[in-house]
Amino acid sequence: MSQNAPQKDSTGKLIILGIQHVFAMFGATVLVPALTGLNPSVALLCAGLGTLFFHLCTKGKVPTYLGSSFAFIAGIVTVAGMYAKDGDPNYGLSYATGAIVVAGALYLVLAALVLWLGANRIKSFFPPVVTGPMIIIIGMMLAPTAISSIVSPMGTVSVGWNWLVALVTIASIMGISLWAKGLFKLVPVLFGIVFGYLASAVLTWLGVPLVNMQPVRDAAWISLPAVFLPRFGIKAICMIAPIAIVTFVEHIGDITANGAVVGKDFVKDPGLHRTLIGDGGATMLAGLLGGPANTTYSENTGVLAATGNYNPVTLRIAACIAILLSLFGKLGALLQTLPGPVMGGVSVVLFGMIAAVGLRTLVGNGVDFKATRNLLIVAVMLVFGLGGASISFHTENFGDIAFSGTALAAILGIVLNKALPAHIEKDA
Repeated sequence: MSQNAPQKDSTGKLIILGIQHVFAMFGATVLVPALTGLNPSVALLCAGLGTLFFHLCTKGKVPTYLGSSFAFIAGIVTVAGMYAKDGDPNYGLSYATGAIVVAGALYLVLAALVLWLGANRIKSFFPPVVTGPMIIIIGMMLAPTAISSIVSPMGTVSVGWNWLVALVTIASIMGISLWAKGLFKLVPVLFGIVFGYLASAVLTWLGVPLVNMQPVRDAAWISLPAVFLPRFGIKAICMIAPIAIVTFVEHIGDITANGAVVGKDFVKDPGLHRTLIGDGGATMLAGLLGGPANTTYSENTGVLAATGNYNPVTLRIAACIAILLSLFGKLGALLQTLPGPVMGGVSVVLFGMIAAVGLRTLVGNGVDFKATRNLLIVAVMLVFGLGGASISFHTENFGDIAFSGTALAAILGIVLNKALPAHIEKDA
């Protein structure tokens, strides 16, 4: 069967393939809420609904699953702390999800620009010399969060036990990534969480209290996800919304890679503007329900390549399964019992990998660091992005407005890339 020929599969086969997609994306989808304080069940609900919305916008042609975006983690954590209110754990998070709604709306603006100006002209604002450093900044900004998850005290537990669990988790992810085959190789994070949790459970049985199962015992078997409404604040929006610039570039990469595997050009049909509307609308929906921003997943492309099945119906089945899983109250409670050292160990690998992907973007696209122009762009972006820089000003109507270092780095990178033409050194 050719890649472009329509596929006819039995219902049973489609369900099995859908379950496989859910498990391939499960670890990453629930990890983001676990790291930010959002509810994992809500994240699963948003992933399922967002995927169905994406397929509606793209005429059901693109075999893609949407899940929680890692790019927004630092912004969510920062905003949640900025607006934190005693007695209401969701108060600060509601401002973060409000900003996520605005980030999704920014996707719709980008979709309109793509439709008006064309995809290639828009992409010219985001070359590798700009996107590479942005990805590095996102990964490195999260590094302190990973370490603090490991070393943060857990009652009377010695930090040494925390490090042991974290190392088991990291070693498991590395082992699966390097030596596993088939589907197992696609879900190393999930196995890392499982082995780290098992190590924590064994230590708890031996008298080191790392796992508290009381929330699982108290939870109902079936319950509605704990959704909450967003709040909107200018500071929160300025911190989080610009991250959509980075995820926009990731989106183009995922859709292009997805099409390369399937053998179709999804940028042309159904069109990049439609995939952006689907992604942006899914992100807005997630923010409205109290979930993390949605994004297309490269793990999804890996599963497509491994199975050779490109039927979009499979992904819609996976979305429905994710929605059903979100209704199991004990599953959501179990995910919330994951010990900090386990999440810290996972984060060490994932956040480092995000930064490494940024480096790969620079190297793989042949960015010439002998050119002073490129050095200047990357240098300025890294310092503003990682140095804790921010710019704020006072307005009469909205009070103090602040732009984070991430937003500044993105803006400066785009401006410098256009202001310093590639031929500047040759002309000098």
